Amino acid sequence: MRDNPLKARLARGETVFGTMVFEFDSPGLARIVKAAGADYIILDMEHSGWSFETVKDQIQFARGAGLVPLVNPPGDDFNLITRSLDLGAKGLLVPVVETKAQAEAIVRATRYPPHGNRGSAFGVAHDDYVIGDAKKTMKAANAGVLVMVKIETRKGVANVDEIMAVPGVDVAFVGHTDLSVSLGMPLEFERPEFVRARDAVLAACKRHGKIAGNLVGNPKWGKAWIRKGFRMIAYMGDIWLLESALRSGIDAMRSAAPKPKRRR
Repeated sequence: MRDNPLKARLARGETVFGTMVFEFDSPGLARIVKAAGADYIILDMEHSGWSFETVKDQIQFARGAGLVPLVNPPGDDFNLITRSLDLGAKGLLVPVVETKAQAEAIVRATRYPPHGNRGSAFGVAHDDYVIGDAKKTMKAANAGVLVMVKIETRKGVANVDEIMAVPGVDVAFVGHTDLSVSLGMPLEFERPEFVRARDAVLAACKRHGKIAGNLVGNPKWGKAWIRKGFRMIAYMGDIWLLESALRSGIDAMRSAAPKPKRRR
């Protein structure tokens, strides 16, 4: 059973960087992300429509590239969580977490008995198809899984302190877009109510010795959140990275293009 260097680095107080992917399932994607200097990749199933077959491929590509694969399942259902882990994900970003009981159920699903109720399958993708000492495998898997809960609703913020008090929850990830919508201010991230909600998530993490994370749309925003105390940073996603880079290049070149002469 492989260890999880991402979890170890967070425990040492480091800040880690990655990205989310929604669209492009090329075999080379993980190597491109790794070459860019990322520590991890989040494979989205919540908004992409990707199947488990696609995610399984991308997890294996990431593992081969030395990149930590994480999965954003479409919900908190037991089968979505355990299947992602059996495919080799080293952690989960579970959406719309709003209560302590929900967080406890998520943690149980990520742990083998007696610490949880994860189903047992050995000699499959998550342990590199090697049937070794089952007790050692379960112990390593329980210790290595990174559990991230997405706080992205008004209710989630109201309950964030007791959510982050749950043993086994490692990261509170601010789902900034959904949170802004839940607060009635879509994409207005500078509004005082949004800032207070974000800071409440960060404060709960600090009180309970947990990690605060988020997805950022530009380096300036990322630096500001890092200075606040966020240490699990996802920089944009494959769709927006391509669009942003392409637009930047085209706009820069368009200004040099000669203007067509008007016919009289």
